[in-house]
Amino acid sequence: MVQLVDYAGLFPPAKLSMPKAVETFARHRDGKHAFGLSRFIVACSKLDEFAEASARHLAQLPSTADDAPPEPWTISVLIDGKLEDNLQAIERFNSSHEAANGKGHNHAHNAVIDTVEIKVASPDTVEYALERLPEELYPFFEMPSEGDLRGFAACLAGRGAGAKIRTGGVQAEMIPSVEIVAEFIDVFNAAEVPIKATAGLHHPLRATHPLTYEAGSPTATMHGFLNVFLGAALLYCNKIKRAQLVEVLSDTNPASFKFSDESAVWKGKIISTDEIMQARENFAICFGSCSFDDPINDLRALGYLA
Repeated sequence: MVQLVDYAGLFPPAKLSMPKAVETFARHRDGKHAFGLSRFIVACSKLDEFAEASARHLAQLPSTADDAPPEPWTISVLIDGKLEDNLQAIERFNSSHEAANGKGHNHAHNAVIDTVEIKVASPDTVEYALERLPEELYPFFEMPSEGDLRGFAACLAGRGAGAKIRTGGVQAEMIPSVEIVAEFIDVFNAAEVPIKATAGLHHPLRATHPLTYEAGSPTATMHGFLNVFLGAALLYCNKIKRAQLVEVLSDTNPASFKFSDESAVWKGKIISTDEIMQARENFAICFGSCSFDDPINDLRALGYLA
């Protein structure tokens, strides 16, 4: 669970206001389960609004070399305009949240954008972006889920970039099949390209849930983040093949999943904590969720988390 969830409270179905989303993120960062929280996700066009809303929550930047540097908020930015313009806005944001030169903390930030997420239609657009992105920004590229995944994988392999899959949405037809998710995980694992997921992973295990928080919301069978990330880790560590990955992704039985300090087990397939750490660091990175409470509360209800 360490840094597994990128907080996307601005996006559906939560769709919080900027002040409320920032306040919620700040509260979770100070909470008991802060270890599970990673970045705040914001569209580049909303950066100025984010900067204004977050100012009172951020730590003070050091004014002398004797002052300890702060623990920065880490931010993932969705590219939502011309790439070059967005990169300039990101550079301005990072500079404005960095300690002044000559204070002994030239690289100390109280907030820093270190990740970008870019929707792409073809490997050519990936190449265009990679040629322009600075080294300090790690990109995740969201490609069409039913496109030429192997072409994208070949383009991304060894390039210091990741792949992103959309695993749900506010309509049932936005949820990809287990076969599509399994193909995505398998293809990018084979290419040694890190992955992240977004949307539809509020809950640990595959099950039927309302698609929004509105009363009377339609329901659908949604992917579980434990299914996705444990399945990815098992595949990464050669514990299962693609056919069994489909089984992991499809499993709705809590009894199939067992956890201890030393290992996780799915139907007799054992993966050690050290192996999970390797998979999380190198392959199955994180997922975006508009709620941090839902994943934590469901894990507690299942008895997986205190």
